[in-house]
Amino acid sequence: MDAIRVATTQQRRVLVLLGSVQTALIFTLAALAVPLPLIGRALDLRRADLILLSAAYGLTFAGLLLFGGRLADRYGGRRALTAGLVLFGAASAAAPLASGIGTLLAARSAQGAGAALVAPAAMAVLRAVFPSPAAYGRAMATWGGLSVLGATAGNVLSGVISALLSWRWTFSVPLVVAIAALVLAPRLLPDTAPDRGRTLDLPGALLATAGIILVSYGLVVTDAQPWSSAGVLVPLLGGAALLTWFRYAERRARDPLLPPSFLLDRRRALALTAIALSACGTAMTFVVLSLHLQQARDWSQMQTSAAFVPFAVALIVSGRVAGPLIGRYGAAAVTAAGLGTGAAGLALLSVTGLDAHTSYAYGLLPGLVVLPAGVAASFAGAAVLAAEGVPQQQTGLAAGVLNTAMEVGPTVLFALLLSLGSDSWSLAATGAALAVAALLHHRTK
Repeated sequence: MDAIRVATTQQRRVLVLLGSVQTALIFTLAALAVPLPLIGRALDLRRADLILLSAAYGLTFAGLLLFGGRLADRYGGRRALTAGLVLFGAASAAAPLASGIGTLLAARSAQGAGAALVAPAAMAVLRAVFPSPAAYGRAMATWGGLSVLGATAGNVLSGVISALLSWRWTFSVPLVVAIAALVLAPRLLPDTAPDRGRTLDLPGALLATAGIILVSYGLVVTDAQPWSSAGVLVPLLGGAALLTWFRYAERRARDPLLPPSFLLDRRRALALTAIALSACGTAMTFVVLSLHLQQARDWSQMQTSAAFVPFAVALIVSGRVAGPLIGRYGAAAVTAAGLGTGAAGLALLSVTGLDAHTSYAYGLLPGLVVLPAGVAASFAGAAVLAAEGVPQQQTGLAAGVLNTAMEVGPTVLFALLLSLGSDSWSLAATGAALAVAALLHHRTK
């Protein structure tokens, strides 16, 4: 990508290493989506168990990201990255050995906790390696496309690996990346200085983590329980109360976990919204189409994974051109164009993609090319906007907020949209939201 071409040799190596780690984190998030039915049969799991298993990684990942970002700011990016990789790698090694739902849930939750420390720490190190604003902006344009690339790789490769070997082998990918990163980090990464003057807002961290996890869990279980049930309302209301308390407590904290002024910047708020919506569109497409292809069209896991190969190709191509476009037209313009293109892709999928009698080439393929071309550009532009103007001592915080938007946003929107209408309606509604966000970004260029 553009940032890699213009960087020095050392910077290129660091960007490749950290980019591989970030891609592996999101790969792990998506890795169980396709082989989940196989896991259910192998471990004799109920539907409720499968829902909780699919969400376990994302719950701890999203819930701990803000705190992970502050830990990276407080103790230094490389130290936090190393600690997170140790936990992430150990959990990835334990997961394939699980003999039941309890141990597998624990391993997935530990993976998410490690990832919540690794993701913001990696961005903090990246900021130290690319100190100039222009170079950091180019690096962030590349960084923005890595998450959706990881999600695509997770869906495509997990199906292939589970079909050829076993679902347990899908955990080998994050394990290998974690080991390689731990070996290379001392040689390649600078020892970023900790901010010893910063205190950790532990009460705020506890409130934010518990609130985000409870709300996310309440939304996840709407797939199996009605909105009016205690299993949904109790975590939703409890989580909302904790987040309200968190917002009040942050105004009084001496060194708040999330300074209230941090999200007041209009461009940053719109960028985070774009990230959340783009992530939602990608996640919605993977889940809806994976189920459609395997249930309505009776496709195998291998065929389902192969169906998303054009998605991955379009994503990589768009990611390569996004950096130069941002340099020429600006991050806001590229974000707006990406959101509009993504909206068009979702519209195509909602109109023709879910018709079981329409061929793959005419019904699914156009949307599976247009959508990733748009979301890759919107992710790249929005990542640049979200990090723009952030002081170096708040890089971990910015990374935590960015990744939280990417994780929590899809959880909220996904549950709301799927509960309110059909799969086609949900894809169309997500596309409409992307179109509105594109107009807002266009007006703020």
